[in-house]
Amino acid sequence: MCLKSVRRVWGFRGFILGTVKRDFQARYRNSLLGAAWTVINPLAMIAVYTLVFSQVMRARLPGVDSTFAYSIYLMSGLIPWGLFSEIVNRGQSMFLDHANLIKKVSFPRACIPITVVLTSLVNFSIVLGLFITVAIILGIVPGWSLLAMLPLLLIQLAIATALALVLGVINVFFRDVGQMTSIFLQFCFWLTPIVYSIDIIPEPFQGWVGLNPLAPLFAGYQRIFVQNIMPDWYSLAPTIICAFLLMAFAVATYNRRLSDLMDEL
Repeated sequence: MCLKSVRRVWGFRGFILGTVKRDFQARYRNSLLGAAWTVINPLAMIAVYTLVFSQVMRARLPGVDSTFAYSIYLMSGLIPWGLFSEIVNRGQSMFLDHANLIKKVSFPRACIPITVVLTSLVNFSIVLGLFITVAIILGIVPGWSLLAMLPLLLIQLAIATALALVLGVINVFFRDVGQMTSIFLQFCFWLTPIVYSIDIIPEPFQGWVGLNPLAPLFAGYQRIFVQNIMPDWYSLAPTIICAFLLMAFAVATYNRRLSDLMDEL
């Protein structure tokens, strides 16, 4: 049954890619500069963070002797977080946003979360490409450790997609989920060492932060870009297990509630 579903979704790949294209174009419709904003916005963000934290505030990262270390540390966490939060935010309303399409057109409903993920990945790829380019210009050349981003990205996508799927289903029945999602993401952001180093946290509390499955994931990104070394795969083992369990729960919830979801819409 699973293989049959995959084949059916593959048969609608044109529909998925067309939806991604339309979502991307709709974001900049009636804009004077159009798609150029996909480059201008992230480039401005990278430039501001680099200037403020490396030159104005003279921020330094413990244990790393580099003018741009903290700026790179910050961006290597914020950019993947942007992908994570976009998938979860868009996912929690994806079935409601496409309610008319779901009711009028026959297609695999799994196409909707796939479209959300692909659209977010397009934006992420543009920002990541600009970030790597700026890092190289600053003299920070990522080595072979950059390839380790792929497994990190797959783990992150599994967690984000699972959360989006669960929240998207629940939001059809309980519309408070949209407000709760923004609060949930705020807690996740500040409980994950993205804008701060875990070393500055009092030692008794470091273990509690380590219980956050996102913490070793984002630490892996930061190790790649700041120190040019591979992630600590051993510390990522609980995160990988969490991703598998969360995805299994999300798929089970989706399959169990799909018919009720259709009726509610």
